[in-house]
Amino acid sequence: MKSTFDKLRAAQPQLFADAAITVDAATVNAMAGIIAAIESVVALPAWRSRVLAWAPQIARCPVAARGVFLGYDFHLTDEGPQLIEINTNAGGGLINAYLLAAHGQAAKGARVMESFVAMFREEWRLERGDAALRRIAIVDENPGEQFLAAEFALFAELFEEHGIAAVIADPRDLARDGNRLAHGGDAVDLVYNRLTDFSLDAPVNAELRAVFEDGGVVLTPHPPAHALYADKRNLMLLSDAAALDDLGVADGTRRTLLAGIPRTIAVGPEQAGRFWSERRRWFFKPPAGFGSRAAYRGDKLTRRVFEEILHGGYIAQEIAPPSEHVVTVDGIEQRMKADIRCVVYDRRIQLVSARLYQGQTTNFRTPGGGFAPVFVC
Repeated sequence: MKSTFDKLRAAQPQLFADAAITVDAATVNAMAGIIAAIESVVALPAWRSRVLAWAPQIARCPVAARGVFLGYDFHLTDEGPQLIEINTNAGGGLINAYLLAAHGQAAKGARVMESFVAMFREEWRLERGDAALRRIAIVDENPGEQFLAAEFALFAELFEEHGIAAVIADPRDLARDGNRLAHGGDAVDLVYNRLTDFSLDAPVNAELRAVFEDGGVVLTPHPPAHALYADKRNLMLLSDAAALDDLGVADGTRRTLLAGIPRTIAVGPEQAGRFWSERRRWFFKPPAGFGSRAAYRGDKLTRRVFEEILHGGYIAQEIAPPSEHVVTVDGIEQRMKADIRCVVYDRRIQLVSARLYQGQTTNFRTPGGGFAPVFVC
């Protein structure tokens, strides 16, 4: 009988690249150094004060949970790894753990899966102490229609295998029961949040938001994590020497950040002439973007889209070209670009994976592209 993962590979072959990527240990250590530098800045009270000033009110809710599946995305350049963005509900982690096993690294894949389960248990412990974690709801809008819907099923299986009841739910299926959250009449202890409504503003998320704000459910990742890490405007501070000085960042940490994060600045109508003339130098991103949605390389811009960017609160990041790798597809060698993702929890890298593609950004439409395991040499 085929496993859920085997069925996923058969149903969505575009998710899986035809190759693995090899990265040297020095590069992985350099990525780890950039991550450690960012984590040390995020821990500063001055950082919290600065970034929460432009965050929604819900980001100020007191939480003890750290937030699962923090994704640090890098391009590997001749000058070293360059951080292009941080995501707080990075998808594909479990798929990539299974993919390790499919490439002959079953023991390593199993260890990664165990670390994921331990991560959810730790999130629960941080909020609820020694109480038993009984049920997790994996929540996204119209979950069965999501591109990575099959990963939800893999997570449900993983939780069940470890003695935790699991359900995949649309937020419409959640109901408030006093100060608790319920699904089908059963209490939900923890919500694994796959929503891209990072501040839970949509009416469909009203019940989830209300119970979270009252402390009645453990939500991970949560709005504070997005505000502290993943708001694209944060990259403006992390790549600005003066801002880092104002925050009291240590000299060594500041040097690491300035060397490892492309310069990022705000875009506004008053800078239209400059950005249009220099557009080939920049990549434009919305502050709450994810998955390359509404993000544009400057050299591909039309005037119409550029006008929307000028009035859309975008940030512009200096382009750091991705590394390229030769992949054999149907017997023919092709060059693929690679984004490298480090999945991080509690400052520790749990998994390094790649996404191979052709074109402007990761698209999961390139034949022979998709998720690829990363092996360290």
